[in-house]
Amino acid sequence: MSRFVGRENVRKRLAPLEGEQGRTSYADGLVRIELPGQTIVVRPPFGLPHEHEYDTVHLSPLLEALAEDHVVAAVLVRLGGYAVGVFEGERLAASKVGSRFVKNRHKKGGSSSNRFRRRREEQARALIEEAAEVATRVLEPWRDRVEFVALGGDRGAIREVLAASPQLGWLAEREIPRFFAVPQPRRHELERLPYDLYSAEVTTEPK
Repeated sequence: MSRFVGRENVRKRLAPLEGEQGRTSYADGLVRIELPGQTIVVRPPFGLPHEHEYDTVHLSPLLEALAEDHVVAAVLVRLGGYAVGVFEGERLAASKVGSRFVKNRHKKGGSSSNRFRRRREEQARALIEEAAEVATRVLEPWRDRVEFVALGGDRGAIREVLAASPQLGWLAEREIPRFFAVPQPRRHELERLPYDLYSAEVTTEPK
């Protein structure tokens, strides 16, 4: 079973195992900890360059990777709103949040449905263009410092935002694998994002 666990909780759980009987394998951006009763696999959010095998439980490379802070840009978009931010470690250093009304889908047919659809498409396009403009304005000053990019909200809306401006092409190059499907891109979602950003994927395999 896999789940995302906050980095401090990972440290509290695993640090006491240091030096215990077992085997530890570092490779491919994750660590595999083989214990007498179970195997624990941990994949840190921003990679794990260390590669080696140990005939005991050796966790310092993992804990050091989890403790390291990074400069991370975040772009969260759904039809209805967006949130753009830059984090230095867990501190929100720059941000802009906005919203635009986009009609829900129309279930009836006929000409009224076509008018409704066109109006909805216009509203959605205006939101996408605004989100792209804001993302460019907020993130461009940080471009040389940003190490990683976190994307979230709705995948389709994010794709449209990135395609709306050539100046945002660099975001995809630094995107982390995890997509953050937040319910609504609001200020509080942006402010709580660091916990998820620094959470590691932990898989427990009973023997």
